[in-house]
Amino acid sequence: MDLHLHIDHSAGAVTVQLTSALRDSIRSGALRAGTSLPPSRQLAQDLGLSRGVIVEAYSQLAAEGFVIARPGARTMVSACATAAEVSPVDGPVQPGAVAVRYQLRPGTPDLSLFPRSSWMSALRHVMTSIPHDALGYPDPAGVPQLRDELAAYLNRVRAARADAQHMVVVNGVALALSLVTRALASQGRDLIAIEDPSGLGQRELLAASGARLVPIPVDDEGISVAALSLSGAHAVLLTPAHQFPTGVVLSPARRTALAAWAAETGGHIIEDDYDAEFRFDREPVGTLQGLLPSHVTLTGSVSKSLAPGLRLGWMVSPPPLAAEVARLRQLLDLGSPVLEQHALARFLGDGGYDRHLRRARKVYRRRRDALANALAIHLPQAKVRGISAGLHLLAELPAGTDDEAIAAKALKLGVTTSPLCPMQTHQGVPGLVLGFAVEPEHRLGEAVRLIATVV
Repeated sequence: MDLHLHIDHSAGAVTVQLTSALRDSIRSGALRAGTSLPPSRQLAQDLGLSRGVIVEAYSQLAAEGFVIARPGARTMVSACATAAEVSPVDGPVQPGAVAVRYQLRPGTPDLSLFPRSSWMSALRHVMTSIPHDALGYPDPAGVPQLRDELAAYLNRVRAARADAQHMVVVNGVALALSLVTRALASQGRDLIAIEDPSGLGQRELLAASGARLVPIPVDDEGISVAALSLSGAHAVLLTPAHQFPTGVVLSPARRTALAAWAAETGGHIIEDDYDAEFRFDREPVGTLQGLLPSHVTLTGSVSKSLAPGLRLGWMVSPPPLAAEVARLRQLLDLGSPVLEQHALARFLGDGGYDRHLRRARKVYRRRRDALANALAIHLPQAKVRGISAGLHLLAELPAGTDDEAIAAKALKLGVTTSPLCPMQTHQGVPGLVLGFAVEPEHRLGEAVRLIATVV
């Protein structure tokens, strides 16, 4: 393709000029996400520059996250670096909306890390190996090969006690939560405790699925089991590996107390294994399901580890509940796409998933460190929490700070964040929940500097 770029040959620093011109075109939307840039030889010829200048400019933009460059493939504009395609409500940008320059809102991985070659290899294997009848209507609980591989993976890596027979493959954790809530409500167990603070989307989803919600405070050890016991809740939804949004890891004492609560009351624990794949400064923590499988539904997905667009997740429930969940799943949509299920089974089985996670952890650790360091420099008054694992951290701000106003003003500067106060049922400390997965290290520093000017 041809590009309209102006390079002043007499001004010198042509590499800087070219890099800046391409960066501005991406930010403005003139070069949209997924656009293939010209081959370096072609662009060098068009602009009258050496090929080395083009290669260096492309390399710099790739390091900044503006483009995706892979050997043997066209250099493409990254979806994460283009101008305003996300608004404060995660929908299409509206007229007058502010362009997003720095994405620090939690919940999205770096999609440029998706292992395209390995995934394509898995898909090719599936296309040449599965029988024709595998393309018919699937088992609504998921193809057996994937359930077997997922059970083996969860038992090996997450210390779960997963049985493929009681696993249901779902289109992400959101569907898993909806299914288990509906199944519990059909048994008259509709009073569900939630962590306070917690994600707004989870609350809306549970309520829409028939739950009555009761908030339970979270402290430095996790959810208060004493308060849970007094609430009369039939079930509780937890994010024990890396609590959202505080980042707290559920303590051993609270895990033991939760198991006792479930055993004594017959209460059910819904375990969202959120951010469990990414740990940096601590040993891995096993699942609650591995501790008490008779009272726990374990849910998880590849949305943070691979890509949310795959819409692949899982849930493991005790036998009676698993049967009801599978029945509801069949009534809902007859199951998940077959080819993707077989591909994930292959990816898990040949070690591709483990290799990808090892690579991704190194990238995310560097970005975590960069964000924490930038906060220490530019926002020393913030108390940083939840940095030992996951893809987000919490920057607590001094009492009396209006975190919603800060988030709104930061957005006007092009920085997306998530204020803490709206996630709290009871008034607590203000703060900003900051994701570090999308932006490269130097851009995280720039984003924090802008937030600091607002604070």
